[in-house]
Amino acid sequence: MLKVNIINTSSNPLPSYATPLSAGVDLYANNEAPIVLESLQRCLVPTGLYIELPPGYEAQLRPRSGLAIRHGISLLNTPGTIDADYRGEIKVILVNLSPDPFTIQKGERIAQMVIARHEQVQWEEVNTLGETRRGSGGFGHTGKH
Repeated sequence: MLKVNIINTSSNPLPSYATPLSAGVDLYANNEAPIVLESLQRCLVPTGLYIELPPGYEAQLRPRSGLAIRHGISLLNTPGTIDADYRGEIKVILVNLSPDPFTIQKGERIAQMVIARHEQVQWEEVNTLGETRRGSGGFGHTGKH
């Protein structure tokens, strides 16, 4: 199991996995006062969390499915990436895609965070790429019907 240093300046619990096979942990709002998010409005919600990821890892912020289906609340930059060298507070960009206002209370679960391993690449510039059956077919086209 990967160990990650974390500072929690909120009164919320540390992020934890809801089930033994969960990929993500819930993040909680750490706002001073309730935030009313009007239809199509976006806001930056603090969590009170600061993390120190090891090199080769990132934290991905993702919407919570319950907020999305019940209230139309999502994240604008999904998944949002937190790099291993970032030491600031984790904040979540929420958007209200429903026609109704939504109030974010302190302590409310607002997003999921997944810790993922990643690679960095060294680009090698070439004049041609290897051929594949798919070729340049994309955006919904894989050649299969």
